[in-house]
Amino acid sequence: MSDSSTSTQTSEAPTLKTAQTEPEPSYVKLAMRNMVRKKGISLKHFFLTTVGLLAFLIGMSYLTR
Repeated sequence: MSDSSTSTQTSEAPTLKTAQTEPEPSYVKLAMRNMVRKKGISLKHFFLTTVGLLAFLIGMSYLTR
C-alpha cells in the first residue's frame, strides 16, 4: 500500500512544477525591455559611445600615419 501512495505523489509533483514555472525571459528580451523603458539614457549612451569610438579611431589614424 505504501508503494501506491508514493507513486501517485511522484507523478503529481512534476505536473505541479511545470504548471507553476514559466520560462525565464532571455537576456536579450530583458535588455530590449529595459532600453524601451529608458529611451533617453540609452540613446545618450549610444551616441556617446559612437562619438568616443570615432574620436579614438581618428586619433589612432592621425598618430599612426
